[in-house]
Amino acid sequence: MEMKCSAMKCNSRNERSIAILSRWNATCGVSLHAELIGLEFLNLGYNLKIFAPKIESASRWWHHRIVREDGFFVKRCFEERDLNLSDGNLDEEVILSEDFDFLIVESYISLPYADIEKILPEVKKKAKVVVVIHEGSREDIEYSLEKFDKVIVFDERYKKMLGEIENVEIIPYPCHPIVEGRRKFGEDGLKFFTFGRQPSQEYEDYFRVLDKLCERYNFTYHIIRSNGFIAFKRPWLIQERKRVYDVYPYLHAADIHLIPKGNAKRVVVSSTFYQCLGALTPVVVPNTRHFETLPEINGVKPAVVYQDVEDLEEKIVRLIEDEKFREQVVSAARVYVERNRSDRVAKRFIEVLNSI
Repeated sequence: MEMKCSAMKCNSRNERSIAILSRWNATCGVSLHAELIGLEFLNLGYNLKIFAPKIESASRWWHHRIVREDGFFVKRCFEERDLNLSDGNLDEEVILSEDFDFLIVESYISLPYADIEKILPEVKKKAKVVVVIHEGSREDIEYSLEKFDKVIVFDERYKKMLGEIENVEIIPYPCHPIVEGRRKFGEDGLKFFTFGRQPSQEYEDYFRVLDKLCERYNFTYHIIRSNGFIAFKRPWLIQERKRVYDVYPYLHAADIHLIPKGNAKRVVVSSTFYQCLGALTPVVVPNTRHFETLPEINGVKPAVVYQDVEDLEEKIVRLIEDEKFREQVVSAARVYVERNRSDRVAKRFIEVLNSI
């Protein structure tokens, strides 16, 4: 996601400052969440300060890769935990020496929990502090949530997972705003698309179905990977290895976006879904915990959710051949994005911050 606002220009409109402690400019859901709301804070005129992990420690995790240079408002001041190898550490003076009115902690399993909890009393002398829960189980969270002014969760599942916590607010994961393409469905050939770093086995359902459909349709399946090719070879498969800085041109060039996801026991959302839905390219996803809260909108969900391989085949064929169904899916996606787009979510954050 590209920052489309001049920080200098936006910062001049408001003397209040919001700090976010989070991954930043990285290929993960924690970073995307911080960037989506951070951009909107800038657009609303707030000063923005980012406290991010040092690149060497952050890059130890396979799913965290820095994708662009940091802005002037980013300070990399903590070492992530290496789970069983180290607890990480925080350069507390960097945070304590900065002035800000609010601090948002994007909480995830690699944070140096102990160091963050240690500085909370000092930080709360000058700022309100809220925490956003990305962890999928209560056991993973190694600090006292009661010490934060507010605890932010994405949906009721997270709230239930946390148990008896009084200071909880539900603010949905933000959607990238709608950016429509001009290409008509299948106008230059039927095209499927996927990007990311998912393990090869998470693609198996899609290849099993496309192996059948290639006898019926002419199509290409374009997969972009940043960490090497998956172990499939087909005449209709196009694989590229590169980092994608703006995925929307690729989504606009495709007819159907296939998102591979494996089963998860813990509470989880798919940041890829929220990042990409605004392209209004029909999305197909498996029935995993990532998508279990998607609502029906006028009888259709904003993504096509399949149960098994047979159901997947039926629904892809329907997307291809049933224009009315395809339009209903896109319409549901449009409504869902408008309800949860990043500027509305950021304003909800502001409401909660100001209410403390």
